[in-house]
Amino acid sequence: MEYLEKITKNPYKDLYWNIPAEQKQGVVAVIGGNGQTFKTPMKTAEFIASEFPLKEVKVALPDVLKSKLPPLDNLVFLKTTDTGSFSEADEIKTVIDNVDFSMMVGDMSKNAITAKIFGTALTDSKKPVILTRDAVDLAVEGKLEKLLMRENLIIFGSLVQWQKIFKTILYPKILQPSQSLMQVAEAFHKFTLSYPVQAVLFHDGQILICKNGKVAVVPLIQTKYSPLTIWSGDLACNIMALNLYNPDKFIEATIAAMFR
Repeated sequence: MEYLEKITKNPYKDLYWNIPAEQKQGVVAVIGGNGQTFKTPMKTAEFIASEFPLKEVKVALPDVLKSKLPPLDNLVFLKTTDTGSFSEADEIKTVIDNVDFSMMVGDMSKNAITAKIFGTALTDSKKPVILTRDAVDLAVEGKLEKLLMRENLIIFGSLVQWQKIFKTILYPKILQPSQSLMQVAEAFHKFTLSYPVQAVLFHDGQILICKNGKVAVVPLIQTKYSPLTIWSGDLACNIMALNLYNPDKFIEATIAAMFR
């Protein structure tokens, strides 16, 4: 299979040199939370700020949380519904447009209103975004067909989440947890020829990294991650940062992120 590449060690160590050593570069936004919790976006932002030489890491939260947090310069509070979920697509789009890379990491209320708002904000903006954890579930409920046609979008989800994506858009290929690695790789080979979205997923002990019909496979055992820790948010942060500092090299930068 010419489209498939199996990776057991990092062939892209040179990409680490593009991470600034002295002068800080890049502004990132972490978007998430709801009226009840802000733990995931705050923890994610702290990890990014401690690991990478960025100029700033903004955190966009629902404005109902404003009274619960100290007045920090990097916090951005956005309008919310009565239930504490984001309510204005234009505000979210503005956050995305004013930074170099955005992460939607979860803790967001899963409802039709929020899904529609995020779908609108993401499809209207062209800046790089990565979705992971329950932000992927929210995307399934939004303008999914348009979202999958978006350039500069990385979706890092489980096979079950991708299964829902395929079903929602009535994609002719079926995903099942019982399928072999080769069957799943073939499905994403064809899927990413049809859609420009950049896909990362975990299946059968492997991380699959897919774009433009190409599929790279990294055995999880060759990395520092486990089937549980890949969802902690750290790997998504590394994927975001390596792609920020190495634009237009999605597969190479994401492989390098796996081994960082």
